[in-house]
Amino acid sequence: MANGTEMMEFLLLGFSEVRELQLVHATLFLLVYLAALTGNLLIVAVTTLDRSLHTPMYFFLRNLSVLDLCLISVTVPKSFFNSVTNNNSISFQGCVLQVFFFVLAFVSEVALLTVMSYDRYVAICHPLHYEVVMNRGACGKMSAASWLSGGLSGLVHTVATFSEPFSGPNVIHQFFCEIPQLLKLSGPQGNIREYSLVVLSASSFAVCFAYIIASYICIFLAVLRMPSVEGRSKAFSTCLPHIIVVTFFISLSVSEYLIPSSNCPSGLDLLLSIFYSMVPPALNPVIYSLRNKAMKAALGRMLCP
Repeated sequence: MANGTEMMEFLLLGFSEVRELQLVHATLFLLVYLAALTGNLLIVAVTTLDRSLHTPMYFFLRNLSVLDLCLISVTVPKSFFNSVTNNNSISFQGCVLQVFFFVLAFVSEVALLTVMSYDRYVAICHPLHYEVVMNRGACGKMSAASWLSGGLSGLVHTVATFSEPFSGPNVIHQFFCEIPQLLKLSGPQGNIREYSLVVLSASSFAVCFAYIIASYICIFLAVLRMPSVEGRSKAFSTCLPHIIVVTFFISLSVSEYLIPSSNCPSGLDLLLSIFYSMVPPALNPVIYSLRNKAMKAALGRMLCP
């Protein structure tokens, strides 16, 4: 198993080798996955079936739920299966696909969160032009651009990660095929190329985050000028969930990828990986639906016609 073409499998060693703790980990992962699956599928169903929610905001929310499902489904089922069967292996092809789809969902979600901030900016700062600017065609193009950016990033990162020989052992000290850990198994040229892409991605995320911050500064200034207390409260309640999701998702993911990882990650490294890959998909349905009266009303109509 000297290089990427000959290596047949990797070993995922993210958690304890004690059998009882593996079963506890599998149970916790299953519960989180089922919660994320249920919540995001409900959002997709409600925003699709209820015609009153056929607006740009809920169109983007539906796309976000699909991306959340992709993000958590790429890593958790395999980790759960490995823990239950006490078999930590993942095939070389499976690792390649895991890296590609994880980066696709991750980058697409960052791009979509940026688009959602633009939607809120237009809705609050330019309400008279909202229907013209955020028409169906424009929403479809922005959503497609988000998915396309994720697909291209996934392809580029996957090629850069696996095109160079793997000079080290095949043990990945993580519960999924994470790029920083894979870099430690590849040659120096692969490290240089992939680190260049990581810097480029971090710069892109910084641009997205800066745009989101600028959008919300304009939004808050516009909201503070509203004469109605009820109008200000409604505007803040609409924007607050998005701010929470953006801050949580981007801050955790950036800290994981920019902080140098050790050869054998600590509990904090594993915890950060869990938080940025699993917690947002599980919490997004709660954040976006429990504070949203229209979502709760639509869900009530669907469950109790």
